[in-house]
Amino acid sequence: MGSPSRRPARPIRSGHYPAKELCSQCGLCDTHYVAQVKEACAFLNQQLTALEEQTHGRSREKDSVPLSRTVQSGSPTAAVSDTDYFGIYEEMFTARKRDPIQGAQWTGIVSSIGMKALTTGLVEGVVCVQADAQDRFKPQPILARSPEEVLAARVNKPTLSPNLSVLEQVEQSGLKRLLVIGVGCQIQALRAVEKRLGLEKLYVLGTPCVDNVSRAGLQKFLETTSRSPETVVHYEFMQDFRVHFKHEDGSVEKVPFFGLNTKQLKDVFAPSCLSCFDYVNALADLVVGYMGSPLGWQWLVVRNGRGRELLDLVWEELETQPVISKGSRQAAVQQGIQAYDQAMTLPMWLAQLMGAVIERFGPQGLEYARFSIDSHFTRNYLYVRRHYPEKLEKHVPPFAQRIVAQYQLPKS
Repeated sequence: MGSPSRRPARPIRSGHYPAKELCSQCGLCDTHYVAQVKEACAFLNQQLTALEEQTHGRSREKDSVPLSRTVQSGSPTAAVSDTDYFGIYEEMFTARKRDPIQGAQWTGIVSSIGMKALTTGLVEGVVCVQADAQDRFKPQPILARSPEEVLAARVNKPTLSPNLSVLEQVEQSGLKRLLVIGVGCQIQALRAVEKRLGLEKLYVLGTPCVDNVSRAGLQKFLETTSRSPETVVHYEFMQDFRVHFKHEDGSVEKVPFFGLNTKQLKDVFAPSCLSCFDYVNALADLVVGYMGSPLGWQWLVVRNGRGRELLDLVWEELETQPVISKGSRQAAVQQGIQAYDQAMTLPMWLAQLMGAVIERFGPQGLEYARFSIDSHFTRNYLYVRRHYPEKLEKHVPPFAQRIVAQYQLPKS
């Protein structure tokens, strides 16, 4: 029999998931921890504030001025802080590896941390996501016990992924020090059951996440957007206001945001993603993404001491620079609310022109990150208000209320 680290996660069970259509397929309900789902699931019990206190010793709401739970569009509100946007943090950096990992999506910071955490003995196992042998975009969560297994998980899989389905393997392995790499909905559920895992130390390396899809949804997105969907290796919505598709031959195809076929793509994203307000993975110890940095660099957010331990593993391998914040996002966000709501698609020549102008004069660095958060939070607030009005009051966190309240939203 193979070792527990090499056993694939069990298949997603067919049948009933308590969150129903809002289920993000995080994997928790594919384990015996399903007994805790009503407490743990981000879409059944929004508890970011309490879990921030548990994880970081403080929350975004500790010193915040209360805001009415019903957003009055465009009404005066308390000032929105960087903590509202980016969560609890101690430090931020922009970084890239001096010696990039071949085949990594960026320069390989996440993979390097995972491998170093094992080789240094900081942890005994790493929960990460490899790709299915027959389908590069189909996620295969594993409990990695070697650097080679972590390296094989490089490159994002932009589909819903049951990362937490390996939690029973963690129990069976008997290991006591674990690193989990995951996205916000997975990490909220993980934090909710963390004390039941019997670990001595849990480290969480998070990535920002927005607009995930099912495998079928991904195929529709690729076929609708890319010139060669069958050769796409990976893609990302980037800071230059274009979707970057990397192809098998190494070429990069760039499609402007404003040229996307919004009418066809509005329904492709998972309902869980359209009702999520944890873009920045607020419960991770360390977050590695791109949206707060210039092109070619990664955005590193250290949230606590455990996050600093993880970053220290690779610090000497990194080239770093301070984060920047330039331009203004608010006019672009306000215009985008109506454009998305009405499913507007510009002719490609105009979309290319708008993208070039906004890239040069629009928001950059942290201001681009705020632009992206504003755009998605306003869209998601409208989605919840229209489709799940009974959930609105409890589901939208106070910090998201403050962010959304900066803008005029459609009345219906």
